Formats: sequence, structure tokens, C-alpha cells
Amino acid sequence: MLSGCSVSSLAARFAFFPPEPATYAVRKDEATGRLIASGVPRDNAMDVLLVDTRRGNKVVAFYFRNPCARLTLLYSHGNAADLGQLYDLFVQLKVNLKVNLMGYDYSGYGASSGKPSEENTYADIEAVYQCLETEYGISQEDIILYGQSVGSGPTLHLASRLPRLRGVVLHSAILSGLRVVCHVNFTFCFDIYKNVKKIRKVKCPVLVIHGTDDDVVNWSHGKELWKLAREPYDPLWIKGGGHCNLELYPDFIRHLTRFIREMETITTKMRLKKIRQSLQPTKRVHRVNTATTTTFTTNCCCRIRVRKPSCPSCNFSCSCCGLKNCFKFRLFRCPTCLSCSGGCCCCRSCFKCCCGGDAR
Repeated sequence: MLSGCSVSSLAARFAFFPPEPATYAVRKDEATGRLIASGVPRDNAMDVLLVDTRRGNKVVAFYFRNPCARLTLLYSHGNAADLGQLYDLFVQLKVNLKVNLMGYDYSGYGASSGKPSEENTYADIEAVYQCLETEYGISQEDIILYGQSVGSGPTLHLASRLPRLRGVVLHSAILSGLRVVCHVNFTFCFDIYKNVKKIRKVKCPVLVIHGTDDDVVNWSHGKELWKLAREPYDPLWIKGGGHCNLELYPDFIRHLTRFIREMETITTKMRLKKIRQSLQPTKRVHRVNTATTTTFTTNCCCRIRVRKPSCPSCNFSCSCCGLKNCFKFRLFRCPTCLSCSGGCCCCRSCFKCCCGGDAR
């Protein structure tokens, strides 16, 4: 029988498919001393970075600058691509969305060192996020995390730890690793990428994009993640869309652009206000049918509810009798009704209306 660690390692094997060989290489330019990537076009608006992780690996990252940008997209790609294959997509997103974009390769992908694993991807995205902070001065308030397929794992891992993020995009995302393979509705301790639990901790708007005909990660994953999000944004369900072709649909860039524009208008003050409102306990409203009852409030008790008089002569508009002829009080039958200091009177038989019936 396989242990939890063995099953987790087995699941990881099915989760990662780095392109072999890598589609690009990284070297240092002798003239400038800067890192450059071969296999992709030379781009003066792109920085090539080598980032150290807490697990001892060096991961490659491409940072695309846009002078018109107000926000930065931190992109975690799928399980069968590397930065060389994503270069054209990154340039298009940078231009069309008017954002800065940071893409990176997981450990064991492209020119990054190490081996791919769940824990390594967590360390990878943490290191790249810290690079954005230290090297470019970009704070979490100006970052949108973007996770595609397996990339939704490191994306939600980081998002669950950053309370002031501007937003999150989940593209063909997974509920968990085993749920993709086994279609189970519960979480094992040895499961990988438990997004179904982590999304509940994300405190920013979440946009979910999924194809209805996705034959790799079923559409139900996207729908469930959207339902579980604390602050879900209008989802994009692309009719007929598969797992790797959603970028080809016009609605993809249109809806994503609208999300980015709305996130640009959200200030930190507005975000904090929403967070405080979500933390406030909801007040229960007790509704009373005012057509048949009237509520009296006294200083010593909370409320006494009585029925309106049923006889035509007993109405509250008459000035002659007031309440004298409408109600008569019995002697209290229980000793607790002699004082209101201990709380409200709970005995229905303590009051009786002369029009008939106990007041209830």
C-alpha cells in the first residue's frame, strides 16, 4: 500500500511536464554585464532575472515594463510550458492590458535549476514576489496574481498570505491535484495544491476564467472556485473553450481588460473599508406582522407584544378611553413577574385583553 508521501510524489509526477529541451537559454552579455535570453527576441523593455529561492534553487524570470502601467501582473504558467513559449503571449498581455508583467519558470523548468515540486513552486513565487518588492519597489497593493492551470496552486498559496493584493485571476484553475485525476469531493492530507481550501483565505477580488469544454481540468473546478471566493468577480465561462486555447477567444482579452481597469480604480482605502465590512457581524432583523400586532417598549422590559383589539369600539384613535377599556391586567401568577430586574416577563398568561383571548 502506498503511503501519503508516495502518493503525493506520484501526483507530482503527473502534474509537471517541463519542455525537453528548454526553448531558451540564459547567458550574461559581456558588453553590458546584463543577463540575456537566447531563443527569444531581444527586447529592451524586458529584464532577464535569476532569482534565488529559500530552497536553494535559482529561477529565471522575465520582467516586461510598460510605461503606461499602473499595475503589475505576476504570471504563473501551466505545467507544460516555459518562458520561451510564453514570450509572445506576455508581450500581448503587456500591451493590451497596459500592465507591467513578471513571468517566471518553476524550478526544473526552462533555465531554472532544481526539480519541479509543489513546495518548490511555492518557494519560487515567494522569491519572485520579493524581487518585485526589492528590485522594482512594487508593493502588493499594485499587484495582480495570475495563475493558469497548475499555476493556480502557487498563485493561491501567495494570495492567501497577502491581505492587500489588488486582485487574482484564475485561468483554467484546479480545485486540487487529486481532484483533477480522481474526481473526488473530499481532500486527502497527501493531496497537492489544495486550492479548494486556500481560496477561502483570499481577501481580494477573484476573476475566474474557464472553458466549458475543458477536457483536462473540468469546468466544474472553475465554477466551484468561483463559488468559494470571498469576493468573486463576474466570471468568464468561454463557451466551447478548451484548456489551452482561451486566449484565442475575443471575450478573453475583453473581459480581462475590464477587470484590470476596475482594479485600477480601487484604492487601498476602499479595499480596507470592504474588508472591515466583511468582518462585521450581520445584525438579525426580527420582522413583526404589524397588521395584527402592536409592540410596546418599556424601560424595565424589552418588549411586550399584544394583539390589537378585535371589537370596533376599541381603537387607539379614540381619545376618551385610551387603553383603559381595552385591556385589563390579571394578577401575576408567578413570583418572577413581580419584578423586571431579572429580565423580561415570559409568561403569556399575565396579561389578558377584555376583548377576549390572551395577549400573545
